Amino acid sequence: MSDLAFITDGTFAVIGLVAGLIDMGINHCPNDGCLTKNKVQSYASLSVGDTVFQKDTVGEEIYFRRDTSIANGPFQLAYGLSASSDGELWAGIGHVYTLSNRKKNMFLQLHAMTGLYEEGDGVDLGGPIEFRSGIEFGYQNKSGVRMSVGADHRSNAGLYSGNPGLETVHFRVSIPTK
Repeated sequence: MSDLAFITDGTFAVIGLVAGLIDMGINHCPNDGCLTKNKVQSYASLSVGDTVFQKDTVGEEIYFRRDTSIANGPFQLAYGLSASSDGELWAGIGHVYTLSNRKKNMFLQLHAMTGLYEEGDGVDLGGPIEFRSGIEFGYQNKSGVRMSVGADHRSNAGLYSGNPGLETVHFRVSIPTK
């Protein structure tokens, strides 16, 4: 297990779920309904970062993610696709949960996604179904562009006999879209 695994081993998926459920109970259930479909700002994001396996940087990754305009309660639908310098590919779908300060210029975002993984010449993660969860902290300028740093973790959550994890430490730019 890498040094980052304690940060990204799915813990943030659970924290995001719990925080989202609390937010849902306070802000969504009493109003329109707990998981009522609502429109939110969508983003197209591109991140670059290092992939880390068992404490070693093993490659670089580029990752496109689309946070759609669709949310159910506080959970925004997202999908993404990444490719590494070792030929690893990952594509998945899931949800993001975003907390912002009152000025809306700083944010914390947690995400949990399920996807398909192809190892290429990279790390054997045990099988093709891999979960990706993580956290990022960032700044949002007045035009809505977000810049953030984050870390995420991919593993199969015990679906296969081996369950190694692959982390990515990244810098992301997210542009608001219509």
